[in-house]
Formats: sequence, C-alpha cells, structure tokens
Amino acid sequence: MGNTLIEKIIMKNTQKANVAPGEIVTVNVDRVMIHDIFIPFVADKFKEMGFTKLWDSDKVVLIYDHLVPTSAVEDVRHFQIGDAFAKEHNLKNFHKADGICHQLMTECGYAKPGDIVFGTDSHTTTYGCVGCFSSGIGYTEMASILGTGQMWIRVPETIKVRIDGKLPENVTSKDVILRLIGDLGADGATYKVLEFSGSAIDEMSVASRMTMSNMAIEAGAKAGLFAPDEKTCEYSKVKMEDVAWLKADEDASYVREMTYKAEDFVLVCACPSQVDKIEAVSNLKDIKIDQVFIGSCTNGRLEDLKAAAEILKGKKVAPFVKLIVTPASRSIYLEAVKAGYITDLVEAGAMVTQPGCGLCCGRACGILTDGERVVATNNRNFLGRMGTSKVEIFLASPKTAAASAIAGKIVEA
Repeated sequence: MGNTLIEKIIMKNTQKANVAPGEIVTVNVDRVMIHDIFIPFVADKFKEMGFTKLWDSDKVVLIYDHLVPTSAVEDVRHFQIGDAFAKEHNLKNFHKADGICHQLMTECGYAKPGDIVFGTDSHTTTYGCVGCFSSGIGYTEMASILGTGQMWIRVPETIKVRIDGKLPENVTSKDVILRLIGDLGADGATYKVLEFSGSAIDEMSVASRMTMSNMAIEAGAKAGLFAPDEKTCEYSKVKMEDVAWLKADEDASYVREMTYKAEDFVLVCACPSQVDKIEAVSNLKDIKIDQVFIGSCTNGRLEDLKAAAEILKGKKVAPFVKLIVTPASRSIYLEAVKAGYITDLVEAGAMVTQPGCGLCCGRACGILTDGERVVATNNRNFLGRMGTSKVEIFLASPKTAAASAIAGKIVEA
C-alpha cells in the first residue's frame, strides 16, 4: 500500500519506513510561528516549564499582526513582553509590522515544501499551499516545542479532493473552497488532511492555493496539502529535484475521495453565521450591504487586489457603503502601489489600511455594529467576529466583494 502526502512528510521527518493513520509519532519541528496575541502566554508557560533556552532560535518566528497598530491600551503589554522575549533569546526572525503571519511564513521562506511547521493560530494550515505540513497549536504545546524542538502527533487520515477541468472565468479558488466546506460541513474533515489534486488545481497559482489551504481548517482539517510543482519551486526558491519525493503514491489509501468537474463551480457566499452555510450568489438577490472588506490572510494577496481593482477601476463605491482594503503584507502593498491597483481602489472610494489582521479578528479598522451587513473575503463569519453579534457577515471572493461594493448589494462579479 502506498502513502499519502502527509504520510510521506512524516516518514521523511521521522526516518520511519512507513506510518499509518492513527499512529502516534514524535516529529522534529522545522519551524514555529508565534503571533502577538499569544506571545505573553507562550513566554509565561515556557518559564513555568523550567526552560531557559530555546532549542533553536533560528527556527522561531515572532510576528506582530493581530494588534498592529494597537487599538486598546492593554494591547501594548503584548508588545512589551514580545520585545523582551525576542531580546532575551536573540530572535532574528522578528516582524513587527511587515504583514499577516500566514502570508509572511511562506513569503519570507520560513515554511518550505516538506517541512513540518506549527503556529499559535488555527489558520497555520495555510502553508500547505507549498506542500508543508503546518497546523495550529495552543500556547502550552508551543512552549514545549520551544524547549525541546519536538512535538507528538497522531498521523491523520486523508480526504482526497480531485478537481479536473477549467474553472469558469469569474470563479476563484475562494468559491471552490467555500463549496468544498459546504459539502464537507464544518466538522467533516476533523483531524483529517485535505489533499488537493487534478488539472484545475494544477492551473492555480500558489496564491490561489493559499486561499484553499487557509480555509481547510474551516472544515476541521488538520492540514490542506498541495504537492509541489514548478510554481511552488519558483515561489519557495527550491529545486524540483529536491522535492520530487513529495507526492502521493497512486495506490495510497484515503478515508474518502471527492471528485469535481471544475466547470460545475459557481460564485458562492458563506451566509451568516456559519462558514458551511453556502449559497450561490445568483440566489442572493436584493441583499443590501453596509460594508465590503477585501483582505486578510485568505484573500489579501496581489492577485486578489488586482481582481478587485480591475472591477472597481473607473467606477465608484455605492453611496453609504464603506470599502476597506487590507493587503496581506508590506511587500504586497508596495507591489500593488507600483502596479497601480491601490490608485484604482482609492479612486473608487476604498480605504486602504496597513497590512495586518485588524478587521478580520474584530480588533480595528472597520468593525461593525448591530444590524449592519458586510461582504468580506476573510475566512470566518461567526457571530461577533467583525463587531457585535448582530452583524451579518457574508464570505465571498474578491471579485464578488468588489462587484457588490459598486452595486451596494450582493451581486455576481
């Protein structure tokens, strides 16, 4: 019997000849990520466990993104503790305002194909876009890794998702992953891996794949994995011959297989207030909106800003509708400026914020109140996620979001 992608990664890391779903193994961690919300808890637990030295400071990445810039006085404490931790342990991989953690981890080359990476955030699954086994953990587990460099895991079962064909012109990977979450349900992939393949997947950019890996967790997945290809190698600056081993065997065993025709996908929204409550945009008629958000670790990349700018160029945001745009990183922001996308967005009426998590996690930069409705490109529409519990959040692609900003209601791009 052959092996799945996740099994191949674990086998290489542990030097085991074979592993099987359900088996408990101890892995050597290639990299960890801690963000500003969790650093005080990680630092406290690290000391409580009796550790005084990091197992490898070069493998630790500390990123400020959720609280940048601070929106409450108590947020400053997180930066003070984080700064002190970074100085004490001589952290070189320290980003204070460079972008959202999940964007930076692959953009800066911290998460590479075949690596095993853990982070103090559920959307750490994002790095699966380059064939990296990455998953979110709590601060106790993180503190333990910081001291030992190791982590135990249970080898996950795998769901194979194959999509062949060509996606319709306005359909994006965001529409694809939302549809998959709707089909699986919010708990349909709990502690399982989603392994993506097929000709439609091959055509996707790394940025598009990031969107899907990012949202794999919304179906409960432990990881969302893509086998590396030439696009991956160019992005991650690795050689194809060095990652050729990273592909599933034809006779690998899967707990479930899901097969789709790309042509069958349509524009969709996740409706309030569950990510798996999926509806075709064509069925959502005359739903007026108060705000549109384009950004986050799900859809704040250059291709997302480009897609929105192309729709908004020469047009205006509808009266009484607020459009907020948040690039996923500083480098993406600068590229969007050079390409003219930011100009097009601002001239259309958009408010462009600094890179960060802000609105997505309900901290700053556009939170809403009772009775308001927002179309957003981020990954969660839970009650209270972007303001009060009476805010209605519709999750959509950047194209749908941009078109809706112009119309003042939910429409197809």
